[in-house]
Amino acid sequence: MEQLLQYIWKYRLYRTTDMRTTQGEELEIIDPGIQNRDAGPDFFNAKVKINGTLWAGSVEIHQKASEWYKHGHDSDKAYDNVILHVIAEEDVQVFRNEEPITQWLMIIPQAIQNNIEWLLNRDGDITCFERLPEIASIHRREWMDRLLCERLERKTQDIYKWLDQYAQDWNEAFYILLCRNFGFGVNNDIFERLARSLPLKYIQKQRGSASQIEALFFGQAGMLEEASPKEFHHYYRFLQKEYQFLQKKFGLEPLESHLFRRLRVRPASSPYIKLAQLASIWVKHDTLFSALLNAGNLREIKSYLHADTSEFWDTHYNFRDSSPVRKKVLGDKALNIILINTVAPMMFAYGKYHHLTEYTERALTILERIPPEENHIINMFRYAGIIAQNAGDTQALIQLKRNYCEQKKCLYCHFGFQLLKQL
Repeated sequence: MEQLLQYIWKYRLYRTTDMRTTQGEELEIIDPGIQNRDAGPDFFNAKVKINGTLWAGSVEIHQKASEWYKHGHDSDKAYDNVILHVIAEEDVQVFRNEEPITQWLMIIPQAIQNNIEWLLNRDGDITCFERLPEIASIHRREWMDRLLCERLERKTQDIYKWLDQYAQDWNEAFYILLCRNFGFGVNNDIFERLARSLPLKYIQKQRGSASQIEALFFGQAGMLEEASPKEFHHYYRFLQKEYQFLQKKFGLEPLESHLFRRLRVRPASSPYIKLAQLASIWVKHDTLFSALLNAGNLREIKSYLHADTSEFWDTHYNFRDSSPVRKKVLGDKALNIILINTVAPMMFAYGKYHHLTEYTERALTILERIPPEENHIINMFRYAGIIAQNAGDTQALIQLKRNYCEQKKCLYCHFGFQLLKQL
């Protein structure tokens, strides 16, 4: 309850007519102050007028006035500069050095109370689902923009952790993130483990040989561990020999192939095809992120990520079975996922790290130019009347759903605030 009272104080949702202290003095709130998340009074640097006299100092907020004593504030010097004690119930008068502390019984309008009860006591994936259309478009746009930046900032912190682990090597961090996202959800974690077990420098050293890079990826994934009976294509046996040489050269310890999920995965999204595509990208570029930073436009960025797999994969989805001829290119949807989850966050993080706004803005531009993603979260908001226009919007809605709706943080959501304050 106290947290809710702090929220009402901070956003001035209380009744503002005929405001008087519990001792009958006229009261005017000039500035609610800055909320304090640490020990000490709830708000610093507040300004109020009491009977026309301006006071500046701290504000403490409680459900009951007696909590002032219960929490030991009467003997804590950190509370000596409290100019106003805001309460919901006046059960005692509080004192400091035998002098009464000014108290104000904060009254919450009935409409606000009803909105609070409606908003905080409902179940469902999106608590305010049916009332979202009531929110003005200007408030929607403002909050969506903030949510997108929140999501990119969160991803930026993850990238910074990787940079710390790899001596601020942006190309290595990009390599790990790109490999992770080539797992396309079901295999993300194991693809990241693969990248960490196969340092980029080893790939760079063998860049002159496409088959050796492919052997490194498949061998390190544990997919060249089986014996090679006749049903295996000779290309398998060739890669197997290549990897055996490279494994000794670099002292590699392969992963176990069963860790890569294959069940209920479409053939074009199988880990075999994704590894072949990854290998084809790194054959062309050993410092890929540096190249992307210098790309002039989105088309050029996409060209760097074009996956042209080796000829063997034109007629195979795995090492055993042949299939009709088909180039295993990275489709538009898959490429957009890589741009959304890898290129844009890395570029945003790079701009933040080096204080170069041209890269943070370029990251936002990339997301604005990619069509909206399609998933159950986006569909949910579409049914509620919020239609994503581009990938930036869908990333914002994913942030909203996961960090606010699912955690019931309605008080901290701008949509929730707009609905809560309606009279």
